[in-house]
Amino acid sequence: MRSNRRKFKYLIFIFVCLLLAAGCSKKEDAVNEPSETTEPGVVSIDLANIQQVVRGFGAANILPWRPDMTADQIQNAFGTEAGQLGFTILRLRIPPDTSEFAMQVATARLAHSLGVKIIASPWTPPVSMKTVDTIVGGELRIDSYASYAAHLKSFVDYMADRGVPLYAVSVQNEPDVRVTYESCDWNAAQMLNFVKFNAPSVGVRIIADEASNFSHTRTDAILNDPAAAANLAIVGGHLYGGRVASYPLAASRGKEVWMTEYLDLDTSWAHALATGTQIHDCMNAGMNAYIWWYIVRFYGPIREDGFIMKRGYVMSQFSRFIRPEYTRVGAISNPQTDVYVTAYTNGTKMVIVVVNEGPTIEQTFSIRNGTVTGVTPYVTSTTKNCALENPLIFSGGKFTAILDASCIATFVSN
Repeated sequence: MRSNRRKFKYLIFIFVCLLLAAGCSKKEDAVNEPSETTEPGVVSIDLANIQQVVRGFGAANILPWRPDMTADQIQNAFGTEAGQLGFTILRLRIPPDTSEFAMQVATARLAHSLGVKIIASPWTPPVSMKTVDTIVGGELRIDSYASYAAHLKSFVDYMADRGVPLYAVSVQNEPDVRVTYESCDWNAAQMLNFVKFNAPSVGVRIIADEASNFSHTRTDAILNDPAAAANLAIVGGHLYGGRVASYPLAASRGKEVWMTEYLDLDTSWAHALATGTQIHDCMNAGMNAYIWWYIVRFYGPIREDGFIMKRGYVMSQFSRFIRPEYTRVGAISNPQTDVYVTAYTNGTKMVIVVVNEGPTIEQTFSIRNGTVTGVTPYVTSTTKNCALENPLIFSGGKFTAILDASCIATFVSN
């Protein structure tokens, strides 16, 4: 009898544990998904389920490694009219030689006049501050930390004095890889010490540590040190060899997470669309910004002759319509095979972005906790470039769209 009672109590204990585990799983899913499910295959969007703020989307203009952008290229990159990309972030290089500061101004100033956030990254400190007598490799000397912070501040001040206030500055581009071009090596302890003791004197928001594969272990040390964490505004990283993942520790410390560089040399449609999927993944993981490599390059958003590439139009499906300070809201992110959804709002407008990597398909959307009566679709595919299509009307809080095969579509509330 006692044995049976013990077995019964054990079974009850296991049952309660399973219920608790299921409850925890549902809570975790609710971070990104609406709090209630709907019929299978329907995208439920909860406008009251506020996620991260979106700072913007953009790319880099790195001088003098590439020719500077022309006035037309600047307008096409940052304008929001049909055929333009609507980028809202521009990334610059902080030269080690102050004589190169001046060339960074013209494009940045025009972009800033269009409402663009300007950030900047150094590839190396001045050679005089390094452990090697070259711009390639080596480390920042310990006795040069304060001088390096002053160098970064001198660039911040130079740009501000010429009408280009910088939104944020990185400590170092890709400190975790050894390369044969302009660079400097930093380990996690060195980055922690600089951010902890020297970052405040730079005088602007600090980004760290722009690791090549978005390694969280490198920035965990900063985030777990209260004094260092207080000096860090943005956790930045690249996606070379890494994977897109949420960063709960950064979120718990109130830090934004930005993807600050990625490139893909393949210009085929499949790879252009994959850029859209990657942006979806970054947004769905709670990141606040997505920044491509060169704005103007044959594999980038705009080709050297000014032609807007498919990758540019794919990126514009986000950047033209999800403007700075929009917030992501809860949405069923993968309602059908090969269909990926994120949704956003600024309180009055709703924007839904859908990547369809599969065949032509019908998709229904259901909106909760908001009043939306119709949406206007924009589509990029093998034959369309952010093409304006006929408005869709809601019925019973829902609308249904036919998604073209292998496309990215944006639905903007009327």
